[in-house]
Amino acid sequence: MNAPTAGPLATGTHTITVNGVDQRYHVHGTGPVCVAHSGGPGIAWEYLRMPELERRLTMVYVEPAGTGGSGRLPTHPHGYTRELYSRHLDAVVDHLGVPTVHLLGHSHGGFVVQYHALHRPGRIAGIVLYDSAPVTGPEHGAVAMRKVEEFATRHAEHPGLPEVLKAFQSVPSMASDEDVVAAIRGLLPAYFADYWGRESEFAAMRDTVTGWYISGLDADLSPDLIDDRGTLGSLTVPALVVVGRHDVICGVRWAEELQKLIPGAELLVLEDSGHFGHLEQAGEFADAVAAFVTAG
Repeated sequence: MNAPTAGPLATGTHTITVNGVDQRYHVHGTGPVCVAHSGGPGIAWEYLRMPELERRLTMVYVEPAGTGGSGRLPTHPHGYTRELYSRHLDAVVDHLGVPTVHLLGHSHGGFVVQYHALHRPGRIAGIVLYDSAPVTGPEHGAVAMRKVEEFATRHAEHPGLPEVLKAFQSVPSMASDEDVVAAIRGLLPAYFADYWGRESEFAAMRDTVTGWYISGLDADLSPDLIDDRGTLGSLTVPALVVVGRHDVICGVRWAEELQKLIPGAELLVLEDSGHFGHLEQAGEFADAVAAFVTAG
């Protein structure tokens, strides 16, 4: 347990307890409050640090249950459903003690945030769905596979390509924390618009990103399926959808569908980004998110 920090929005690391499970979050920056939920599930939160946004917003980075310094469920690595993450997110928002907050969810974090806005919208001023999608499963997987094939065609002669493809092939058989870390670091070049052209900028992130194995099954070992197509039309909070043009996993196809499904949603396509627009086009990303938050 960390030493107490003065105030729930003081800069630094905080820990609360939710139904007997430690929930850690980290505060950086100043301004209106934006709570960020990282992706995975199971990826360490640090990759989502957004220094450009921290100059204009108070960023609260949730460290999802099952990862890092947050607690593990008795059913670990199972049971980490969107409902579980939403309850923990609700507890963090309540603990912060401010009337309303904006939520930002990246990748799987976007799935969590859109679920949360549908089920617990009371204190939410708006949401940023960053590289999210309305559905997972076979359709989503087929689109991702085509995007990976396009990536492989573009980089057919690059010596790093076999490692990337091997990492993608390993994903279905992941069963340990070590498997997750190896897969993440192996496939990351495909998640950028031009990783090998900007390797000096992004290699440190690739070398240090870490994660933990989360099965994607509920406590009864059933898949936590995602299909929000039938419910996103009932969203009552403002939404900004952000996507990288070259994202292989949650690309423009899905962002455009989210915009159509969510009443009044705005769409930003980052033309020179993949899955990490906050790194690849940090200024443009921060400008758009800060404008959305401060306008609400």
